[in-house]
Amino acid sequence: MQDFFNNVSRYPRYLASISLGILYTLASPIFPLFKRPVTAVASSLLILSAFAFLSFTLRAMLDLG
Repeated sequence: MQDFFNNVSRYPRYLASISLGILYTLASPIFPLFKRPVTAVASSLLILSAFAFLSFTLRAMLDLG
């Protein structure tokens, strides 16, 4: 029974490592864009506008205000 709980306790660490790996893989192509000031500003504006669009869309869909 101790082995069972030992295995179950490993799942949160596994989930965290998989999630961080996916986020790193998705974000790694974006990191070189922040080396030059022009592309850094453009990338930042693109990321902020995408976040704002998603936020406004979800607020409208869920009727939050």
